[in-house]
Amino acid sequence: MDIEVVGSTGVVVVATRGAAGTGEVLLRIGGGSQTFLARSEEPIEKGTTILVIGNLGGRTVSVIPFSAAT
Repeated sequence: MDIEVVGSTGVVVVATRGAAGTGEVLLRIGGGSQTFLARSEEPIEKGTTILVIGNLGGRTVSVIPFSAAT
């Protein structure tokens, strides 16, 4: 992944399922938006604002709810 996404915020477009599987997030990057697969420790509902805390490679990121980061 050429773009540094850690620290970016976005919105969950397909709910994450915690240990049960990935979801999908839409991140605002470089004047546009891109989707990434997303993993989280706990499930995160669609529409939740998230913070990217890790780059797992292959367009997959680790996320937490933005409210948990503040």
